[in-house]
Amino acid sequence: MQTIENIFRIIGDLTWGHSLIPLLVVFGCFITLLSGFVQIEFFKRMFRVMSSNNQSNDPNTLSARAALIISVGGRVGGGNIAGVAVAITLGGPGAVFWMWAIALVGMATSLVESSLAQVYKRRQSDGSFRGGPARSILHGLGENYRWLAIVYAVCLIAAFGIGFNAFQGNTVAGALNDSMGISRLVSGSLLAIIAGFIVFGGIQRISKIADIIVPVMAISYILMALVVILLNISEVPAVFSSIISNAFGFEEAVSGGMGAAISNGLSRGLFSNEAGLGSAPNVAATADVKHPISQGITQSFSVFIDTMLVCSCTAFVVLLGDVYEPGAEAIDGVVLTQQSLVSHLGEWTQYFLSFMLLLFSFSSIIYNYYLGENALSFITKNPIALNVLRAVIIAIVFIGATAPGATAIFFFADPMMGVLALVNLLVIMMLLPTCLRVLNDFRQQLKKGIDRPIFNPDDFKDLDIDRKAWPAVEIDPQVEHETDSSFQ
Repeated sequence: MQTIENIFRIIGDLTWGHSLIPLLVVFGCFITLLSGFVQIEFFKRMFRVMSSNNQSNDPNTLSARAALIISVGGRVGGGNIAGVAVAITLGGPGAVFWMWAIALVGMATSLVESSLAQVYKRRQSDGSFRGGPARSILHGLGENYRWLAIVYAVCLIAAFGIGFNAFQGNTVAGALNDSMGISRLVSGSLLAIIAGFIVFGGIQRISKIADIIVPVMAISYILMALVVILLNISEVPAVFSSIISNAFGFEEAVSGGMGAAISNGLSRGLFSNEAGLGSAPNVAATADVKHPISQGITQSFSVFIDTMLVCSCTAFVVLLGDVYEPGAEAIDGVVLTQQSLVSHLGEWTQYFLSFMLLLFSFSSIIYNYYLGENALSFITKNPIALNVLRAVIIAIVFIGATAPGATAIFFFADPMMGVLALVNLLVIMMLLPTCLRVLNDFRQQLKKGIDRPIFNPDDFKDLDIDRKAWPAVEIDPQVEHETDSSFQ
């Protein structure tokens, strides 16, 4: 067992420790430049997805808005509460600036990986769509790369479907036990039962549950942070000044100075928004949209919500409080955020934060499950295998919640995510020219006055596109511009 742990530790060191974060940053900047700063170009367009008219006409598929909500539910988790506080503790206020910077870069990366997932998505027998990096590898790079797609799928199941769900269950049960005294056995049992109800209902039920949970948790947390900011509005300029000064080494808040700020800001930002890690494209492919770039823009918006909004809320709650002391001995991230809230608004906020953690972690569990299901569907079509996966994940959520030390056996999760991300980055760079062609098609239609561009596979006959997912169309610019506002 020790030998296996050492092997995975080496894999983790070679990915997260030495290569992955610099690659994500460099590739993100590279994609931003080659795409012509696409995340800025289409920033205003991102908000269209929130329109009530943005619905799919097919009851078996998801709308762009539904895919966005599921993605936000997966990206926004305990890291937005605990991870941000840890980054500030270890890297100082400047870490927040570098979190913002990597989110801006990651928005372009997310747009590309999600657009590719849309291009190569496949329609299933029930009318739904499946896609993601595994299918992009197979249909974008060819049958010779099937082995790489299998490696990706296995890593996705191991990291998100199994490992991270154990951690999420542990987070929920721990928060409820610490703040409300609820037994881990009780909370674990309830969590497993609710998770079972959802995962056996498929993507449609996941979408319906996420549509309730995610807006409530995100809006509630943001509103609470806004109250804190308004109560300390006179101190906000000083906080911004501290963030900028520390980010560029003009003010050293912790040992390591600017280097610590960059390192912790980038790593925590990437862990939180998942841009380039290859997870979100699996959900992006489920959306019924008119053009792949439309869903790419939507997923770029998801990164913005995760980091620029939710993570920033935690940062200001911590930095505007009197609990955080630069250079002081590090404390648990959740505890720092919790104590900061209490200092601002009173004791009741510790219960509020526990409730937020419950929602954040639960939305991540159902998101992680779907990633595992989608990966398994690529490996095998056997329905028995799918039911086994569902049962295993329910059991893992229960074990992770009831036995705090049990999460140690899922040591393989982070290394597997590292391999997953490296494979995904390789695929992104190999298929980037294809995505740029599709992006150029989107831009050309906009220049012609087509308000909502339509993807025509006949214009990309050299690509292995599923004609059931993308049937040939005839675009009438006048009609499209004036009447079509059904979905993005």
